[in-house]
Amino acid sequence: MRLIDMREAPYRFGEYGPGYISRGPRTDVGVVRLRPGDDAVNHYHAQIEESFYVLEGEATLWVDGRTSHTLTVGDVAQLEPGEQHYFVNNSDTVFRALFIKAPYDPQDGVQVDWKPGDPEPALAPGRTEP
Repeated sequence: MRLIDMREAPYRFGEYGPGYISRGPRTDVGVVRLRPGDDAVNHYHAQIEESFYVLEGEATLWVDGRTSHTLTVGDVAQLEPGEQHYFVNNSDTVFRALFIKAPYDPQDGVQVDWKPGDPEPALAPGRTEP
């Protein structure tokens, strides 16, 4: 058994971004933190399912560059392999969400250059229209 304090997760970009609490051997667990105005790069995972549980604040989640959802405290978003996901915090408070990715594969992440207002991105290989 491991006991981990999620407040000790180091964020990728100092004060914001993803912060991993546990990596492997079967699952990744972490916290993503976005300050007002921050976003998280649009990306997908070929084989990984990723779920987010909102702990604090609110953010907009874009899926495949086609649909957006406002997520607030208590919401859970479950993304299938191949679904592109992009978060942006347009609120005036900090957004934090717990994320869980499985199966563990630190190489399975593909960034897709896209932001709201751009033309719709191409779907991930093997995906059909949502």
